[in-house]
Amino acid sequence: MRISRHRRFRPREEPTIHHKYRVNHFINVPELRVIDENGENLGVLPTHKALGIAEERGFDLVEVNPVAQPPIAKILNYGQFKYEKEKELKKQKSRSTEVEIKGIRLSTRIGAGDRAVRLKQAGEFLKEGNKVKIEIILKGREHQFSHLANEVILQFVDSVKQIVPCHIEQDLTRQGGKISLVITKSEIKNES
Repeated sequence: MRISRHRRFRPREEPTIHHKYRVNHFINVPELRVIDENGENLGVLPTHKALGIAEERGFDLVEVNPVAQPPIAKILNYGQFKYEKEKELKKQKSRSTEVEIKGIRLSTRIGAGDRAVRLKQAGEFLKEGNKVKIEIILKGREHQFSHLANEVILQFVDSVKQIVPCHIEQDLTRQGGKISLVITKSEIKNES
């Protein structure tokens, strides 16, 4: 069996939320609960009458809640309405921050200088709000002394706690020859 070594990379497309609002003549229900441009309820009206009112006032009739009984429609400027919805989505997207898991790799025989560098890196990652995955890959004879690796990781976590307040999110796990642990920054609660 031949294995293809040339994989094509397709970047993931972010799912965009598009609300398809039915507008004007695309609304195909007999009756609508209509709200005018000032936010006043005009009551339940036949669709053709609501369309006439919207055209008379120079606005569009937009179905904003199609699942209600009867569906709710607003008389408004559709272009401005769409612009405001897109603006809201961008604002929500900018507020949300993605938390990354940064990796720190140690060894059972790590030197003091290397350990200090890793401590500094872990502190910076946690201050940025990221999670830190601390791992040790066991090689050869180290597999029989995995308790030493556990001790090295736990000592490293204690040292990180002195720099940045953090807690263990995922306890020590062993997968094959790799021992890992995930820590994250603790939220400090102010009690007044």
